[in-house]
Amino acid sequence: MLTTEAAKAAIAKAMPDFGSEAVAYTSAAGRVLRQAVVAERDQPPFDRVTMDGIAVSFDALSRGVASFRIAGTQHAGDPVLTLSDDMSCIEVMTGAVLPAGSDCVIPVERISLTNGSVDIEPGYRAERHQFVHPQGSDHRQGTEVISPGAILTPAEIAIVASCGLTSVEVGKAPVVRVISTGNELVPPGEPILQHQIRSSNGPALVAMLKGQGFRDCRHEHLRDDPDALRIEIARHLAEAQVMILSGGVSMGQADFVPQVLADLGVATIFHKISQRPGKPMWFGIGKEGQAVFALPGNPVSTLVCCRHYVLPALLDACGRNEHAVEWAVLTEEVTFKADLTFFMPVRLHNDVDGTLRAHPVPTNTSGDFTALGGTDGYVELAREQSYFAQGSPVLLHRWSLP
Repeated sequence: MLTTEAAKAAIAKAMPDFGSEAVAYTSAAGRVLRQAVVAERDQPPFDRVTMDGIAVSFDALSRGVASFRIAGTQHAGDPVLTLSDDMSCIEVMTGAVLPAGSDCVIPVERISLTNGSVDIEPGYRAERHQFVHPQGSDHRQGTEVISPGAILTPAEIAIVASCGLTSVEVGKAPVVRVISTGNELVPPGEPILQHQIRSSNGPALVAMLKGQGFRDCRHEHLRDDPDALRIEIARHLAEAQVMILSGGVSMGQADFVPQVLADLGVATIFHKISQRPGKPMWFGIGKEGQAVFALPGNPVSTLVCCRHYVLPALLDACGRNEHAVEWAVLTEEVTFKADLTFFMPVRLHNDVDGTLRAHPVPTNTSGDFTALGGTDGYVELAREQSYFAQGSPVLLHRWSLP
């Protein structure tokens, strides 16, 4: 039985590269960048005014000049004007090009206008280059401003647009199919009997995957019938690059999934991980390179395994860079049976000193998915120890990856 670290390494080694595709920058949010984005121009591309007011020559101010004739107005987006003499000024607006011949901006709050001339507030002391954002001070033309492997957030989309790109190369999102198994499952909206339960794992997995940008993701429920499973799983393997199954993977009489996958030529990479919840997890690779994840059917196990193994594997296969490890401090002691890595759901809050604190939210068995409501993720408690004191720093995994 593999450790959690060995399971992740085995998945990473076996996963295919999904390749890349060009998409419009307006549709690239959440995708993994597969190219370098370089600056189209200096940023800012000109000396930029950062305050409404007047642009003047600082040399005139240093000689004691405090009254200037208005020679024009420079709005943002206007071609650059030129200050012809240092006894004149040009009215400027925030975002405008600094007029040629000027090197100082006096805020509008510090001036008064009278009959086409401007008087500076008595006693006001200015500095050369004040309220001027110098050309190229953010970065120079040709600078790499986003590196391959970044997940494109709204901030990165703004940068892409500022570089004049209409499309970017991103990791190609795989076709994903989600299958939940079990005779007891009934979808919402259909009549349900006392001995049945609602189908929740499939919708939860689809929501988790789509929340990370995997849009071509569909769910199907199958009964615990080996022949039906073999036919339907074969059909999905023919069209999908990634298959995620929930249920039928443990040691019960109706746990047919591992044998059905073997019958279809899916090579087993591993079966079982030394963790709780989610110990029976299975992973393999299909004949055409499809990644197949078979997750335990208990809802908490399903969600934890998807978040801990499936999502990182898919993002990495799309070209994502490694992300920083996050830590939090336990708000209370935790005791558990050792020998299995323990994933404990938590709610998070920050103290006034900035410390991120994790409040344990124990579940009433791995079927208690309602306990996950309002949680922010889970902490990873090492299998080598069974007691974690209040205040212990622990590895944190949020439900949504950064």
